[in-house]
Amino acid sequence: MNYIAATWEVLYNDSSLQNLPYKIESKRYKKTIISHASSWQGNYEYEIGNLRDNLRPGGRIIQEGPISTSNGVSVAGVRWMSREKWMPIKRTASLPVAPEIRVEILSPSSSREEMLEKMSLHYAEAAQEVWLCDEEGNMQFFSKTSVGQLLPASVLCPEFPERIDTD
Repeated sequence: MNYIAATWEVLYNDSSLQNLPYKIESKRYKKTIISHASSWQGNYEYEIGNLRDNLRPGGRIIQEGPISTSNGVSVAGVRWMSREKWMPIKRTASLPVAPEIRVEILSPSSSREEMLEKMSLHYAEAAQEVWLCDEEGNMQFFSKTSVGQLLPASVLCPEFPERIDTD
């Protein structure tokens, strides 16, 4: 087990950190980031996961879960993993591999630079797509094969809408 995964396992099992109203992410150089997801972000997470699962059943939708990267542990709003990738790692505290699809729900504190850095990390860890959802529910799709270039639609789920309506 590498240092990042071992450290995350300790945090995950620390009972004093259970049920916190925010998420914890670790970064390189032993920095820890604490942030919270708002109710509207959680609503988008649910809608995106549910819609993705209904459009293309199979695999696993995981909301607000940690992913180990070479730069620490980050938390994705929504992740989709194929069953083949999910089954051997389903009991880990932090996913040791990137999901095929990672969805970030953007907030006013999210910078484009931070999102591009996260994209690069997850592509390096074998993610195939990164989806971004802004505060109005507008979706953007990016692929490992066209890093940084906005796609007109998801390659892995082309039916997914360009906008999520949560009303």
